[in-house]
Amino acid sequence: MELSKSYTILFNAVTDALKDLERQDCTQAWVRLVRAQREAEEAYLAAGEETVTES
Repeated sequence: MELSKSYTILFNAVTDALKDLERQDCTQAWVRLVRAQREAEEAYLAAGEETVTES
């Protein structure tokens, strides 16, 4: 099974953010997650993946 780049970006960022939170570094966790959100969105758009509508 091949994972999309956007999924991988988000998964790795969440893993790292959890480590940040273990060290009680909330600011770094926040920065990491915001950056990953932007990178994942860019990767998603670049890959031309279908858009998902919210219900």
